[in-house]
Amino acid sequence: MKPVAIFRHVAHEGPGRLGEFLDRHGVARQLIAVDRGDPIPESPAGFAGLVFMGGPMSVNDDLPWIARSLALIRAAVAADVPVLGHCLGGQLIAKALGGAVTGNPIKEIGWGEAQVTGAPEAAAWFGDLRSFPAFHWHGETFSIPDAAVRVLETPYCGQQAFVLGKHLALQCHVELTAEMIEEWCQVGADEIAAAQSPGVQTVAAILAQAPAKLPAMAAVAERLYGHWLAGLRP
Repeated sequence: MKPVAIFRHVAHEGPGRLGEFLDRHGVARQLIAVDRGDPIPESPAGFAGLVFMGGPMSVNDDLPWIARSLALIRAAVAADVPVLGHCLGGQLIAKALGGAVTGNPIKEIGWGEAQVTGAPEAAAWFGDLRSFPAFHWHGETFSIPDAAVRVLETPYCGQQAFVLGKHLALQCHVELTAEMIEEWCQVGADEIAAAQSPGVQTVAAILAQAPAKLPAMAAVAERLYGHWLAGLRP
């Protein structure tokens, strides 16, 4: 099988649990470190699937790799190559497919219960699960592209995920490990301290809740990644 391409936009937002999942299932992966200047491929033909990770930038920023990423996503969807996005990655998928990325009413950082919608497409990805603790770190949100289906929501953000066939765009993060959460809290401590939002938890609260909430989120990640994996191109 061809490798899965994983696009990293900032050093501390790597594949995390997804990388571990792919390794356990013997799926080769190729890291494309956009933060180090790695070029965006012009075609998805060399990959079994594409994964876009998070990052602090906006998809509306004037960065040269954004337009190339959007074009690659559109080409992948047209070629039936599965695409998966986490946070910024989900926003890239949304914009590539005609959605809009705008400011969320409030910033959302920390743990928050994600509710699974009643759409039949949601059941295909989540089974009979109705909610789970997800991790959030975003100030923007996406609209749902035409033909896509919203499958997750939270009280602070109504558009937490959508699916389009074998493609999945997440606003929330399910890929995090305990080590990543600790690193994010260190890197983003000033942002958390400066935030004036009911959707932002303190560093202490985030770290205190992690041991209880990480296992449930990890189980959801396993299910989502497993469903996505089944659609990979040979």
